[in-house]
Amino acid sequence: MIRPFDDLFVPDGDEARRWAEEELSDPRYADAKPTWFDLVARDIGRFIADLFTSDNGANVGPWALIIVSAVIVAALITALIIWGRPRSSRAVRRARADLLGEQDDRSAAQLRADAERSARGGDWDTATVLRYRAIARGLLERDLIDPAPGATAQSIAREASAVFADEAAAMRRAAVSFDDVRYLRHPATEESYRDLAATDERLRTRRLEAVPA
Repeated sequence: MIRPFDDLFVPDGDEARRWAEEELSDPRYADAKPTWFDLVARDIGRFIADLFTSDNGANVGPWALIIVSAVIVAALITALIIWGRPRSSRAVRRARADLLGEQDDRSAAQLRADAERSARGGDWDTATVLRYRAIARGLLERDLIDPAPGATAQSIAREASAVFADEAAAMRRAAVSFDDVRYLRHPATEESYRDLAATDERLRTRRLEAVPA
């Protein structure tokens, strides 16, 4: 007769500890751990709950509870504002990684300066491409548009037109100039570049409150 536990292996203390360490080293356990923010939020929640219990509420009085609650809410809002900024900055950096189908992390000012440098050399094609990128980058830096990954010149022009309605025709021309040079290999001219640069200058100095209703 075979007993069911004859083949059962019972590890000694060292072996059992090693197995436990290997199991707990699995990444899924690390992912399941609460973050520091979770722990702080939990402690704050418990503190507020304790304050509003009948015993504590009677001891400290209603006005003290209101003041303490207001201070805690203000602290949470401040924390969200402070720690929300890096996430926004990372989003901007991700947006900068790809701009109109090309990896380019130059700022709008840098793109604008490089475009003008190409224009002074008579390279209107390069100047046109860089100047339109400067328009797109400037709108991104000001959080006026939020293009999807791989956005085209035309889609950026439509987003910009939704913000600056009176510049819709100029933005369409600018997008066409970019596409003509970048994809259709049509040579740019000084006139088309100057029109594009003028659009960029107007948008660069425009404030939202100055946009006609």
